[in-house]
Amino acid sequence: MQGSPGREPMRTRIYVDGYNFYYGCLKGTPWKWLDLVKLFEEQILPSVFAGDASQRHQRSILTTEHCVKFFTAKIVERVARSSDSVSSQARYHTALRKVHAERVQIVEGYYAVNEMRVKLVDAETPNLPPRDCQDVLAWKVEEKQSDVNLALHAYHDAITQAVDQVVIVTNDTDLAPALQMIRTYTSARIGLVIPTRNHQRHPNTELAELADWVRNHVTAHELATCQLPRVIPGRKPTVKPDSWYAHPDLLAQILELAIPIRGSRAAVFKWMETPNLHLEGERPIELVDTAQGAHRVLDYIRGFIAEQSIVVTAETSPHKTNQIV
Repeated sequence: MQGSPGREPMRTRIYVDGYNFYYGCLKGTPWKWLDLVKLFEEQILPSVFAGDASQRHQRSILTTEHCVKFFTAKIVERVARSSDSVSSQARYHTALRKVHAERVQIVEGYYAVNEMRVKLVDAETPNLPPRDCQDVLAWKVEEKQSDVNLALHAYHDAITQAVDQVVIVTNDTDLAPALQMIRTYTSARIGLVIPTRNHQRHPNTELAELADWVRNHVTAHELATCQLPRVIPGRKPTVKPDSWYAHPDLLAQILELAIPIRGSRAAVFKWMETPNLHLEGERPIELVDTAQGAHRVLDYIRGFIAEQSIVVTAETSPHKTNQIV
């Protein structure tokens, strides 16, 4: 979608509510290793109509510095769902910084973990008012400062005219006052991206009414297309966590079988990233995105091992190839 001829493009910055984005778009998917800059620069912004006050379309371009501001908090290990959650999150943040340097700014709040007394809903009389319900001691895990940080950054950038357009990625109604302030006191245009896949969540009405345009979903195809490289080079390479693949249990089985044959994890992944004639020209790394594809890779490796065992048995002097083909 092109802008009107002769009109300067709108300097645009993206403000991502990391918590909202994760639970709306990424949880339970193989697309967590996401290139946020690529997603918005190549997929989201070109697909929306961003008009000026006269409804003439104006092209959007990301700012040179900190074009994506990512608001998140470090996972607290003692409440993490997985043993590698903390390290995987840190690895992802490192990957974003390596790939995009000054184009991505990660703004961290924190998680508060506190004991507190809450009212327990009575299973037998669920309509019982809270004042009549039993008090129980529970853990409350709450992300702090992220929404405030997002609001302040977006308003600051708009009021100082650092940008012509702010694009807010959230469905959290707590951000409505910030959008209202931007609309009232600045000339910046407001875009709203609802972090959900294929219309699974409806846009918050209050947020949508304050925006100049709304993108009400992010597609699975867009997320899949905008993945970071599996290995990001550097003094210490940054590698996509095994647990972030679609079927980490099946990937683990593939690695267990293939490493003794190829000699190392790196060699196995190099093999997996190469089109394989025995798998109809497909790359094993792409096949493992589905359970069916992962089982095809496993079946091939098991067949290869069985075939080599037969060869070794038949030979008068043991001979075994160390290469899967």
